[in-house]
Amino acid sequence: MRNSPRLAETAEERFWLGIHAAERFFMGQAEVQKALEKLVRTLDALGIPYAIVGAMALNEFGYQRVTVDVDVLLTTEGLTAFKASSLGRGYLERFPGSQSLRDAEYGVDIDVVLAGSYPGDGKPKPVVFPDPAAAAERGARVALLPLPRLLELKLASGMTAPDRLKDLADVQEVIRINHLPSTVASELNPFVREKYLELWRAVKAQHKD
Repeated sequence: MRNSPRLAETAEERFWLGIHAAERFFMGQAEVQKALEKLVRTLDALGIPYAIVGAMALNEFGYQRVTVDVDVLLTTEGLTAFKASSLGRGYLERFPGSQSLRDAEYGVDIDVVLAGSYPGDGKPKPVVFPDPAAAAERGARVALLPLPRLLELKLASGMTAPDRLKDLADVQEVIRINHLPSTVASELNPFVREKYLELWRAVKAQHKD
């Protein structure tokens, strides 16, 4: 009987570290979740309009995807106010003058997206990151974008940036988990409607009886 190939100790260690990190995330005990809660408390206390976007926002729609950073939508004025109040008090710039920050307490990156910028390749397009003061829906503990706006941003990102194809996969999962109808397309910017319908048809074909 031939000896089975040996798994390198470093590879096995990375495997178990990943398993434990995912376990903490799904139990709501990961550092990234603690950093998220701290961030929204800070922004709310400062009265700065925001919306949580990215992977963490997908939880609202039943799709839990493990992530290690927090994506937040701010205005330029909001970012300036946040930095003025919080730099050196639990938050650091990722590098001098950077747009994004790092939570020094939890070691989590805070990726800041600015209202008025463009998703995906960053080039001008009909879909733009909205002003969170006007677009975000507020709950008791957090502010999030409504589903059509989040879908638009992810579709536009995946359509125009080859390194952002996971955004299209996210849309597919949200369609599948929530049994979204094709009529959602009518609520989306025309720039992304056909891509939504393409993904919707793919989900329906996969789950056809």
